[in-house]
Formats: sequence, structure tokens, C-alpha cells
Amino acid sequence: MPPPVITITRQYAAGGSDVARLVAAALDWTVIDNEFVDEVARRAGLAPEEVAERDERAPGLLERLARTLAVGSPELFMTAPAVPRVEPDEAAIVKMTERVIAEAAAHGRAVLVGRGAQALLAQRPDALHVYVVASKPWRMQLAVRRLGADPATAERVVDDTDRQRDQYVKTYYGRQRQDLGNYDLVVNTERLAIEGAAQLIVAEARRRKWS
Repeated sequence: MPPPVITITRQYAAGGSDVARLVAAALDWTVIDNEFVDEVARRAGLAPEEVAERDERAPGLLERLARTLAVGSPELFMTAPAVPRVEPDEAAIVKMTERVIAEAAAHGRAVLVGRGAQALLAQRPDALHVYVVASKPWRMQLAVRRLGADPATAERVVDDTDRQRDQYVKTYYGRQRQDLGNYDLVVNTERLAIEGAAQLIVAEARRRKWS
């Protein structure tokens, strides 16, 4: 039996990353969140912010065409002092991200946040899949208060980020991220508070004798 893992899927500004950190600390596990992007970036040879631009969203048509052209016409991108090297395309970054997920899952005892981990590890027997949710007004407040969002555009940021994450999972895994049937546990941080949500997840992990 493979070692256990927990995946955290979250609505934007629902506090999912905070929940993940509390869960990992309580279980003495590893949490893989932003450092996830850094590791993929290291493998891709890109700056972390460049990978983050592509992370959890479906590729744009213009970008796809440009990168397909680059791959299909390597003679246009010969390495030379005046010519920048070709960056990996979106699909390559997704594959590298999947490799990081697979390596973390093989090691086990990790809390994986986002990046389609719940879809990639859907068939894994020792995985607890959690969806962290809250009402939009509450998430808008959190986005402004803790994430630095502009109050005038907070609703758009919340909606756009969730839409991009939904599209990422649909594009690469053919799954609906919002389908509650994908999860073992759905926790509402507005109702339970971030600490309460984390405690429920930890309690389930311990019930399964993972800690």
C-alpha cells in the first residue's frame, strides 16, 4: 500500500493554503504549495514567476500557436548569443508538474495544494481529497484583507481565478473541479474557521491511522 497523501483543492481566497499548512504541521507532514511551482520552475529552467503565469490555467490560443511553431521549426530558434532559447510549452510544464506530484505522492505523507493533484491522484487508494470552500462575499473580504486585492476588483479576481483553475483541470484531466463527488471531504472555512477546517481534516487522517 502506498504511503498516504492529502490533496487540497480550494476556491480562491477560501484559505486553502493556510488550512494545508495547519494540517501538515499537525501531522508532521510536508506541505507542497508555492514551493511546488518553484520546483517545476527549477526543472523547466524558468524563473518561478514565468511558470506561475502558466500555472492552473488553460493555454491561450496565441501562446499555443507560438510555441507549436517554435517546436515545429527548431531551425528558427537555433541557440545563438542574440537568440533566446525556446521555453518549454504549456503541456511540457504540466508534465513536469505531474512529475513533481508523482514524486511527492510516492514519498507520501505530503499535503498537496492545487495543481490538479486531486485529479491526477484520483485513483490512489491512500489519498484523502479535500475541497476548501466559502461564500464569495467572505472570500472577497479575505482577498482584500490578506491577499492584497483591490476592493474595486476583488469580485473579478475571485471569479477569474476560480474560472482559470476550473479550466486547467478540465483541459488537462477532463474533470469538473467543482464536482463534489471528486472529494472525500468538503470544508467551509467561513463556517468552521480555518483552524476548525484543518482540525476536521487532521481528525479524518488520524481516524484512518495515518498519524
